[in-house]
Amino acid sequence: MPTLPIAYTSLTAPAIHVRNLTKRYQDRAVVQDISFALAPGETLVLLGPSGCGKTTLLKMLNRLIEPDGGIIEINGHDIRQQNPAELRRGLGYVIQQVGLLPHYTVAENVAVVPKLLQHRPKQIAQRTTELLTRLHLPPAQYAGQYPRQLSGGQQQRVGIARALAADPPIVLMDEPFGALDPITRAAIRQDFRELDELRRKTIVLVTHDVQEAFELADRIALLNQGQIQQMGTPRELLFHPANDFVRQFFAAERLALQLRVLQLADVLPFLPMFPETLNAPTLPVSAPVQEALELLSGAPGSQLRIAETSTAVDLAGLMAGFERALAAAAA
Repeated sequence: MPTLPIAYTSLTAPAIHVRNLTKRYQDRAVVQDISFALAPGETLVLLGPSGCGKTTLLKMLNRLIEPDGGIIEINGHDIRQQNPAELRRGLGYVIQQVGLLPHYTVAENVAVVPKLLQHRPKQIAQRTTELLTRLHLPPAQYAGQYPRQLSGGQQQRVGIARALAADPPIVLMDEPFGALDPITRAAIRQDFRELDELRRKTIVLVTHDVQEAFELADRIALLNQGQIQQMGTPRELLFHPANDFVRQFFAAERLALQLRVLQLADVLPFLPMFPETLNAPTLPVSAPVQEALELLSGAPGSQLRIAETSTAVDLAGLMAGFERALAAAAA
């Protein structure tokens, strides 16, 4: 999960502030009286079942859909007072279908928004080269290619580069990895977590994938029938659900999510003490229990060293500590 930003306080102006947002289609309320504030640098994942209103909510943030009521402020400015085209040029936007222009090269696709903003050609070229390199698309190989020559994963990386090209402070992402195969999807999610460009952005991301939400989010807004059922950190939603809907939504994947959310730091107080094994693999205390479990399961009888401590643990000890940490987290 990304590093958490500075906690939102009254002294921190929110990057995005939504108040009492509502959208109706005929007699059906798709979004009902939603309010939230995001601190600069925070990643919010909109999660929920199909038809819950998450994509409608996202598209109201850049005025692709106009709300029927409520206020959206971005960096302190009411977006109703801004020209929609100018608003969108200041926001990164990534969609599942990528939306690359088929007759533009990769480099030309990345440069679309900077050219509209009249950035200098040299600056655009440098920025394009920088982003393609960081997204594992060597410019010498890919800059001159066309979208049809790329795989789905490569096209999605170009879409992310295009969204970041003008260095917008806010990026909106609508199911950005949804059309990819599981292996490619996992690789791009890792790029997402590790890319410095994205760590500095305020991000709102729509997904229906629970594991993806827990992997990428600082906070999750779980929606149902147009309303936020609970908004909080992955740990809060998992261990302190606000209602039965939240509890049941995560029930099928609860164990996998618990292994991802709990870190070695959480289980450390409950681990039996073993003398350190010098040649044992080492993980930091911030590593998820899932990562430690995978290491120990692959080498029966082995031990794992926990960095910054004098503790080593085997598989049986890890699972015993995990069970006790679960009880403590839910208390």
